[in-house]
Formats: sequence, C-alpha cells, structure tokens
Amino acid sequence: MSAVSSFTLRVADEAGTRRLAADLAAVCAVGDVIALNGDLGMGKSAFARALIRALAGDPELEVPSPTFTLVQTYETARLPVAHFDLYRLSDPGELLEIGFDDALNTALSLIEWPERAEDELPANRLDITIADGDGPEGRVFHLTAPQESWGGRIAETLAVRALLTEAGLGEVTRSHVHGDASARSYERVSDGSRSAIVMKWPAWRAFMKRADGDRYEDIVHVTDSLEAFAAIGDTLRRRGFRTPVILGEDRERRLMLLEDLGSDAIVTDGVPDAARYVASAERLADLAAEPWPPIVQSDRGGRWTMPVYDLRALTTEVDLFADVYVPSLSRAPLAAEARAEWAQIWRELLHPFDDDQSHLVLRDYHSPNILWQDGAADPIGLIDFQDALLGSPAYDLASLLTDARVDLPGDLVAAMSAAYCARARHRDPSFDSEAFLARVTVLGAQRNAKILGRFVQYAERTGRTAHLRFVPRVRRNLENALVHPVLGRLKLWYERLDLPSS
Repeated sequence: MSAVSSFTLRVADEAGTRRLAADLAAVCAVGDVIALNGDLGMGKSAFARALIRALAGDPELEVPSPTFTLVQTYETARLPVAHFDLYRLSDPGELLEIGFDDALNTALSLIEWPERAEDELPANRLDITIADGDGPEGRVFHLTAPQESWGGRIAETLAVRALLTEAGLGEVTRSHVHGDASARSYERVSDGSRSAIVMKWPAWRAFMKRADGDRYEDIVHVTDSLEAFAAIGDTLRRRGFRTPVILGEDRERRLMLLEDLGSDAIVTDGVPDAARYVASAERLADLAAEPWPPIVQSDRGGRWTMPVYDLRALTTEVDLFADVYVPSLSRAPLAAEARAEWAQIWRELLHPFDDDQSHLVLRDYHSPNILWQDGAADPIGLIDFQDALLGSPAYDLASLLTDARVDLPGDLVAAMSAAYCARARHRDPSFDSEAFLARVTVLGAQRNAKILGRFVQYAERTGRTAHLRFVPRVRRNLENALVHPVLGRLKLWYERLDLPSS
C-alpha cells in the first residue's frame, strides 16, 4: 500500500480560497482526479470555479454549476477540465453515459459529491474536505492523497507560495511559461504592477552511462547546480550584461524567484527580426572580449568553478550523432569501421579547441534564450547560462547562426557574421575573421550533430516529442556546414553513410 500525504490548510476568506485553488492549479495534470468533499454551503463549487479560472488564466470566466447537467467541460489554456457534480446521480451506472471514464484519462476531473460514484472513484486521487474555519468566510481544507502521485507536487506548490509571500507577492496570478528541453519548469507570477518568474529545477537523474562509469552530464559539464546559475548570472550582470536578478530562493526545494525580463524575443511570429539578430551577434563579440575568471562568485557569496570545453566533452557530445541519431534512422548500429572513422575525423577537427579555453561560452545562445529588452542600454537579456563553461567564443556564434527553431536567411547569417567580426576587430585589430569563421563552421557542425542525437535521445527517454519537429532544420544546418572545405573529409564520410531523410 502506498504512503499517504496529508495537509491541513486554513484560509481566512474567499481570497485565501482563490489562492489555494491557484496553487493547486499550478501542479495539476491530465489524468488527475480531485474529489471535493464537504457539507452544503462549504464552498465546493466556489473552489472548483476558482481552480478552473486559474487554469484558464481568466478570473472572469463563466463557470456554471453542473448540478443539473452533472458535468461541464472546459478547454483551458493549461489542460482540459471536466467538472462533475454527482449530487443528482441516481446510480453509479449512469457515469458511463456522462463520459466519466473518458474524463479520468483525458482531462483533469473535479468531482463534487464524489461518494455518489462509489467504487467507480479511482483510488489514485486527491481528496479535499472543506470544513468551517474562523469567521464567516474562513475555511479549513484537509488534503489527502497518495504520496507518489500528489505529495511532492502539493509540497512544492505550497513552497512556491511561501517564496512569493516572503518576496511580498501575495495576491498574484500564476501562469505556466513554456520551458526548454530540460527538467526545469517555469511560472510567471504577477500582482498587476509587478511580475516575476518562478524557476523550478528538480535534480536530474543520470541519463547515460559509459563503459568507464562516468555520467554523460559530468563528461560534457551539464549541471543541475543552483549555485552555478547564481554565480554565472551575477558575474555576467556585474560585467554589464543583462541577466535576471534573483529575488528569492528555496534551495531545499530547488526553487528560485527571478526578475522577469519579459517575453519579447528576437523572433516575432516565427520570423527572425534581422536587427535583433545582428545586435545579438554584436553583443556576443562584446562578451568574447571579456576576460573570464576560472572561479565566479554570486552576489550572496557562493562560488562556482568554471568547467572547460575540453576535447573529451566535445567528442562525447558529437558521438551522440553516431550512437543515437544514426541508429534511430537506419534501425541498426553504425558499422564499426564507419564509427571508428567518425571518431577519428572529429578528434582531428576538435583537437585545436582543446587549447582554446579562455572565454566564456554560454552554450545555448539562440532565440529561446535571448529576451529583447526594448529601450534598454543593453537590449540582450540572457536567461539560460547555468551550463556555461570556458572554451572558444566561436561556439556561441555558431549556436546563433544555426538556430534550431527558426530558418535564418543566408543574407542575415552573412550580416550577423560580418557584424560580429567588425565588433571583434574594433576591440582587437589583430582579429582574424577568416580563421575565426572557419572555427565557427567546425563548431556549428559539432553542435548540430550533437543536437540531432540529443533530441532523439530525449524523446526516447521522456516520451516528449515536440522538439523533434526541429530535427529537419538541424540536419539541414549540419549539411550546409559540410560545404566548407575545412569539413571536406567529414562530408565524404557523411555522403557514404547515405542516411534516409528524418
């Protein structure tokens, strides 16, 4: 029998009920069942209404009681909701007629008078019993649920609420923000005059083991350290770059409350904004000119030792193409001879970068991680930098020029390259544009080959496949790089492989 989690929460008034409903809405998922118990007049319908409105992001959404219809359904911004009121149910057998079973699998189900469902009520549910509290509007909410399915989520969302309260953000709306291909998730909270971002960052688990026992993340220097995020972000900001200020944190729960840099991007309606992309390239040249210390410190005194983008990390990443992406298309492992040649080609291509570890590399400097700060002295807002390391500045320009999420016209790519080189020469007249752009080509090929393998691997291990829509573009980026003479041997190897289309 699974462990049970119990929480008893007191609210003083209707505003407190709405806050609790919003807190639970923030962690609900498709397939969840919430059974609402309590005497007449305890506010079961009011709580359900507040939760549905929170999911919809609309405090004025009409949410009628399903007393006579037995069920009302909603397509909210977050997920589908089925709101059941079983008071008038005469027999549990009638549940089939109102789509009860379907809702349990395809929606969040809110159930008033759940006892009428008898044995049809799933055991893996959240039971909420509402009772009188202090004063006419006060209520006591008793929450009981299996630990495995609900306990951690409830504890986390209550910790988020405590973090918001401590930061002076009491009456706020909470809405999900689209995240990245990682374990992190985000919320935007707003009280009408101020807004902030909640970053929830669970510790990741080991994805892949190598024969030597090292973890893939350790080899390529991917971190789940909140200290890395704080120390790198604060150091960037002290050096004049725009990163979010940390407004509060709960290290035990791995939560951070961050300054909201907005949602204005360098891509608008799927179209790259040329001026913003050029400005992003120029700002990257500014970053490359900054000397970067081997140990960085956060504003609160925490320290982080910067890893280096060494040969082992670069080759381990690019091997994902041969070991994951190719087998996913050909339905068979890569032949031993071809695999050995791949490894040898890349060792030779990447060996020069083993000695190029003097600059900060943000690693994922592309459209999802650049927020445009219109009217600011520095228009480039950086939000994803915890995996930064010391390496070649060519890597970040390659990341920007071969954006996996948007097609960049050739003339824009040329303009960005020229803008970067012009800014770099302004700072250092000895800057060699031709040699630098050749390095950008090599690292762009490495990055896109890595991404192809990583995207497939991530989909296989998590079941999340939305990012696979970018695979054809990433592959085109790789193939476009192969035109450069510096990748001539790699091009011959790739052509012999004769891969089917993605």
